[in-house]
Amino acid sequence: MTITDSRHSFADTVSMLTRRITDAGNTIFASIDQTAAAVSVGLSLRPTTLIVFGNPKGGTPLMEACPPLAMDLPLKILIWEEEGRVRIGYVPVSEIVTRYGVTGMEARVEAMDRALDGLANAL
Repeated sequence: MTITDSRHSFADTVSMLTRRITDAGNTIFASIDQTAAAVSVGLSLRPTTLIVFGNPKGGTPLMEACPPLAMDLPLKILIWEEEGRVRIGYVPVSEIVTRYGVTGMEARVEAMDRALDGLANAL
């Protein structure tokens, strides 16, 4: 997992990442406010949001090569507050394909990793 810090507030980070994800041509399938879910059952949780997103152009060939890889797609970015910092975490595609033993798609995987890095590190 890769974790980086945002220079922005939690709410601004979620908003900016959401916009950057869609501006890059991806579809957001879900944005899960995990804090609200905790509150709904009487629990508390620091500000935490999971964004589930992807682009069939990138993921479909990986799933075609290895159907079980679909367990880890679409991609996810987690934003949370911890010790006064806003953190952004994600699993690089290179880690996902290694887990499933997928080879021969290095250029695609590198491009997807660069895109994820660009999303997270721009904040």
